[in-house]
Amino acid sequence: MEIVPGIHVIEGISAHCYLVDGPELTLIDTGMPRKTQKILRYITGTLQRTPTDLKTILLTHCDIDHIGNARELRSITGASIAAHPQDADIIAGKKTRQTPQRVMSILFKLLGLFLQVKSFPVDEIINNGDTIAGLTVLHLPGHTPGSIALYDPKRKVLFIGDTLGCKDGIVQSPPKSVTWDMEKVYQSIEKLQTLDFTVMLSGHGEPLTSDASVKVRQFITKIHENRTTR
Repeated sequence: MEIVPGIHVIEGISAHCYLVDGPELTLIDTGMPRKTQKILRYITGTLQRTPTDLKTILLTHCDIDHIGNARELRSITGASIAAHPQDADIIAGKKTRQTPQRVMSILFKLLGLFLQVKSFPVDEIINNGDTIAGLTVLHLPGHTPGSIALYDPKRKVLFIGDTLGCKDGIVQSPPKSVTWDMEKVYQSIEKLQTLDFTVMLSGHGEPLTSDASVKVRQFITKIHENRTTR
């Protein structure tokens, strides 16, 4: 489904993944495992493009529902996979995904084993302020150490990963149970105060397609108020 001109969400992937359509295709996140063919059908059927038109896969963070098809898609399309270094080590199996509750860390690991998701190295390391495929990288640690957002300045679209979500037009924090450091989440979203974006596209929930930066600033104000009244 095309959300704004040139930006598509592939539905039914479980954790949204977004295709940016241009001279080359860019995929932001890849959903849960075993959805590779659905992504490829969207590229060939809906967009009338070839799989090798996909040149870049950007991972907003290391969770299985975002990296699940990246390895297979790279093998088929030849696309380059990019991630922040702190999550790249988790994706490559060099570090363990941490959560506040040990039981959740164990569940993440078991889910990966059950779905036969193998660790893999990324091709490119991206850091805060870098530009890749026309998108600006914003390092927003919190949900995971290497969580990033990707900002499209031309379309004024922010791909936020799981740092924030949206339900019924209301901005939401990520679930505490699967968030590495909630305090760092709040510190990270402060960086969005001066960013001008109309659309916010998150890993879960609904697209926020109007006044997104205003609504995020309102959410930040609400956090400040809640902390003051504690």
